[in-house]
This record gives sequence, C-alpha cells and structure tokens, in this order.
Amino acid sequence: MIERVGDMLPAMPGAGGATEGRITGGKDFSSYVRDASVDAIDTMNRGETLSKQGIAGTADLNDVVAAVNDAELTLQTVTTLRDKLVQAYQEIIRMPV
Repeated sequence: MIERVGDMLPAMPGAGGATEGRITGGKDFSSYVRDASVDAIDTMNRGETLSKQGIAGTADLNDVVAAVNDAELTLQTVTTLRDKLVQAYQEIIRMPV
C-alpha cells in the first residue's frame, strides 16, 4: 500500500508563513504540491481499498466503480504532470548558458 507523501516530505522552510521580505496571506508552491500529492495518494488508496472490498462482496458496486474511476483519473493526471515536468527539464537543459 502507498504511504502518505506528507509524512515522507521534509518540512519546507517558510512553508505557510512569512519569512524575511515575503508577503503573508497564502500558501507557497511547495505546500500546494505536498497537498496535491497527499490527495492523489489518498485517492489511489481509496480505490485500492474499495476494490478489495468489492472483490470480497462487502462494498456497493457503485462506490467501487466511482473510486476506481477517481483513481484512474488521478493516475492519468499524475502521469501527465510527470511528462510535462520532464519535458520542461529537458528544455531547460538545452538552453545555452
């Protein structure tokens, strides 16, 4: 089973608050990424758990289908983001210095 990313990520300095010269009032980018990662893993775990319950016959079929569809959409989104990040990294590497 997938572990929660929030437990594995180190605390980011200045996350969620003001540091020298920064404007307060919002979350920083690393907090958004961390929250999205935790949500994605939770969605995948829910799909896996409900699939197991569906096989055992203890879960409603509609709940299983909804959870599996959510997990599939999450996996497609994460895969697309990964591909875009790799593409951006490759473009940065090709830039002349």
